[in-house]
Amino acid sequence: MKKTSTPVVPSRETPGSEPLLVVDDLHVEFVTRQGLVKAVNGVSYSLNAGETLAVLGESGSGKSVTAQAIMGILDSPPARIPKGEIRFRGTNLLDLSEEARTQVRGRRIAMIFQDALSALNPVFTVGAQIGEMFRVHRGASKRDAQKKAIELMDRVRIPAAKQRVHDYPHQFSGGMRQRIMIAMSIALDPEVLIADEPTTALDVTVQAQIMELLGELRRESNMGLILITHDLGVVADVADKIAVMYGGRIVENALVHDIYRRPAHPYAKGLLDSIPRVDQKGQELYAIKGMPPNLLDMPTGCAFHPRCPYRQDNCVVDAPPLYEIGPTRGSACHYWREVLDGSHG
Repeated sequence: MKKTSTPVVPSRETPGSEPLLVVDDLHVEFVTRQGLVKAVNGVSYSLNAGETLAVLGESGSGKSVTAQAIMGILDSPPARIPKGEIRFRGTNLLDLSEEARTQVRGRRIAMIFQDALSALNPVFTVGAQIGEMFRVHRGASKRDAQKKAIELMDRVRIPAAKQRVHDYPHQFSGGMRQRIMIAMSIALDPEVLIADEPTTALDVTVQAQIMELLGELRRESNMGLILITHDLGVVADVADKIAVMYGGRIVENALVHDIYRRPAHPYAKGLLDSIPRVDQKGQELYAIKGMPPNLLDMPTGCAFHPRCPYRQDNCVVDAPPLYEIGPTRGSACHYWREVLDGSHG
């Protein structure tokens, strides 16, 4: 991708009616000794201010790589982006110089990483790590930065923030460490927040608290929120729309209530069927058969066909496009009508 020589940072005013963030036909590849890995293959989605988009899929589906491309934190080499655009407030981030990109990263678009213990520095207090955002980006004094850190810890509901600002990461529970990561990510009032598996390894009660907190923060600041997860159950109450990824592609996108009521892709249906339900107590949970595809040796045709109960002969040969099945919905399945109807499989 060609970079402009002069940094051009996007304005905070969205030109026209374009969404806050648009990912358009994005491709991401990794050059490895084993061969070329096509991790993201033509992904497109959009995010409006005040909206929550949930991006779902198993490990290796490309959801986190897409987020890293948005943030501009892919290691290159081995990563490269041969095609596509990432437009933030109308400006293609891939055309920006590295200097201009750093003005967007963290300040305008922020990310919460999934492993809070690894992401936090064990030898610095949490207050120092939160406060560093203000010292580096806002030129705040050490005293003012600590005051801001306490305010943020209060905002994300860490009890006794004034005392705990001097504690180290290992002195907090997993849920509290995740709250610290959230505090760091919202420190500079970003317009887009990407949360990559924010509830991994947390118990169900803490998961619900973290999701509720993210929802409240989104409403308070009208920021756009992208939730990356493998669990449809986690996002049911907070997402506005959902993009389901498989094998580096989006295989279904829909408003949240549509996909929960009647999924239109066999993979999305399998994810939904695997969620524990109160009315199925004592019954064996559904599991999608087989394993995710090897990105070095992708199946021909539809990437999901080796695991698909709806598979027909043409699925092995012809890769389905993302069929438009409504004004706000698409499904990359030749037999989406049968999936919607539940007529076989």
